Amino acid sequence: MLVSDHIMIDLVRERSAHEDAQPGFVLDGFPRTVTQANALDSMLQSREQRLDVVAGLEAPREELTRRLSARRECPICKRAYNLVSAPPRDGQHCDDHAQTLLVQREDDTEETVRRRLEIYDRQTAPLLSYYQGQGRLREVSAEGSMDIVYQSLSQALGCRV
Repeated sequence: MLVSDHIMIDLVRERSAHEDAQPGFVLDGFPRTVTQANALDSMLQSREQRLDVVAGLEAPREELTRRLSARRECPICKRAYNLVSAPPRDGQHCDDHAQTLLVQREDDTEETVRRRLEIYDRQTAPLLSYYQGQGRLREVSAEGSMDIVYQSLSQALGCRV
């Protein structure tokens, strides 16, 4: 379940009003619904700000499921690992707590990831059309190494790498 639109809109409205956000800011994971996107547009317009670009990262479902279900964390320090892209040195234990087995969060099991992708299809995927219609969407392949994806994303956003 996603946090309600009302709560998310209020959180973003409050945080983005801080002084350090005045020159601009990056949002990750917001908006997730067209309702949130409309609220963001209104919020920015009232502040005489604008949304410059939206990056849509794309990868095949099986790859997303593989990556997300490979996430692990240390139950002591909460350090995050990924068995695919950022594994611990020995593949099982926290690098900082050598006797501690890593655990998989309940929301990272393959079954839960598939349910999250179904929710994405219903609630978030319509944002691609919303932003594409406004000419703001930059679609980026999320396949490949972290460095390759970073370079592709930077290029799509017009940043120098």
